[in-house]
Amino acid sequence: MSGSFWQTLPRPVLVLAPMAGVTDAAFRRIWAKYGKPDVTLTEFVSCDGLCSSGREHLLHDLWYSPEERPIVAQIFSGNPDNVARTAELVRELGFDGIDINAGCPDKTVEKQGAGAMLTRSPGLLHRLVLAAQRASGLPVSVKTRLGYERIDIHDWIGHVLEAEPAALTIHARTRDEMSKVPAHWEIMGELVAYIRGLGSRVPLLGNGDVASRAEALRRAAETGLDGVMIGRGVYGNPWFFNPRVDGTAVPWRERLGVMLEHSRLYVDLFRERKNFLAMRKHYKAYVHGFVGAKELRMQLVECRDLAHAEELIAAFLASHGEPPLAPPS
Repeated sequence: MSGSFWQTLPRPVLVLAPMAGVTDAAFRRIWAKYGKPDVTLTEFVSCDGLCSSGREHLLHDLWYSPEERPIVAQIFSGNPDNVARTAELVRELGFDGIDINAGCPDKTVEKQGAGAMLTRSPGLLHRLVLAAQRASGLPVSVKTRLGYERIDIHDWIGHVLEAEPAALTIHARTRDEMSKVPAHWEIMGELVAYIRGLGSRVPLLGNGDVASRAEALRRAAETGLDGVMIGRGVYGNPWFFNPRVDGTAVPWRERLGVMLEHSRLYVDLFRERKNFLAMRKHYKAYVHGFVGAKELRMQLVECRDLAHAEELIAAFLASHGEPPLAPPS
């Protein structure tokens, strides 16, 4: 899509992947503050749900802050009409783009003809991209996989490219492989050559098993990809995308302070909308690599609420002869 922000970003583009139950508005704001990615995607949101009576329960998935721009709403559905209606909403909310999820292996998503099931229905995926483009006028990208049972993207990706998506991200595994095998980065260069051979200039991104910013840059250079999308590798490291800070070397005390900042923002934003217990998975990722980390982590993953987490951190600091963290500003 000409005129898309995807075309003007410096290469290689480093993108924060959408992760269900992880990259909510609180998570994205913290990452935007400490290590802003070039592009940010929301958690995926159901078009069918947004077009139903349950819409109000899903709108918080589309909250974002200006600091996250360019911000892209990731959506999923197998229904072009619902995709069009959702695309109109996304435009009204001021998003910079839309991404269609064609890679999620969740069975509930697949039963709707969406997610990874779309690798078996490239004609439908083509229609979904066109529906979103026509309804919104926004750049519409696609995130998919190498195939369903086997690597077979050569057999169907041309149908999708005919819709001229604004960008194409390929997770380097099949649907059936889930995350059980290493990502197939060894074939991504060949895939880039194949797509370029079709005459497509669409920005191409790879995804899967990238553990550091340095590795993302290396993967892009080795394969000829225009960028890399990173998911699980950013866990517990809001500095991941920051070229001036090695997130793995951030002092543990500072890391705990950012973890509590994240926790407080989560509560401020969601309160009764989301259960605080969802923060426990973040504690597992934040708390590591220092004396006493294991014991503190075991306590934090059992914490009940924000006050309990604050108490545990305060007690840990005191037991190690450390002064309290500065109060939140």
